[in-house]
Amino acid sequence: MKITLIAIGKTEDKYLIEGIDKYINRLKHYINFSFLALPDVKNVKNLSEAQQKAKEAELLHKQINNGDVVILLDEKGKKYSSVAFSNYLNKQMVGSVQHLIFIIGGPYGFDETIYKRANGLISLSDMTFSHQMIRLFFVEQLYRGFSILKGEPYHHA
Repeated sequence: MKITLIAIGKTEDKYLIEGIDKYINRLKHYINFSFLALPDVKNVKNLSEAQQKAKEAELLHKQINNGDVVILLDEKGKKYSSVAFSNYLNKQMVGSVQHLIFIIGGPYGFDETIYKRANGLISLSDMTFSHQMIRLFFVEQLYRGFSILKGEPYHHA
């Protein structure tokens, strides 16, 4: 199975980039993982929220193939404990999912076409975090999930 995390926009904060890179490098021991930061939509000041989400959706749809399983990181999504999330990952692998894509949307969330394409929604918290920080939190939880599956001590460190 391959896992891809797609996010809208670049991260410029050095501490976040270093943290994300740290967990991406750790993930390579467990799974074929890639992180794709799509460019921000241009001229957003001239666009409504709906227009901005539609432009972001165009970028996202180009990255998704028919057989991909797409999970949106969304405040309305299902919440998992770290152990339950590791079980979810295991179910995807055992279920022969070839490509699992997690998506972090733009500042206004997702266009309706992305919601319709999604196979599910996951929420990381009831709290709201910046889209930049969610990248780090998610790759850490992904790493934690695989370390749990392997019975490694990271989860209790």
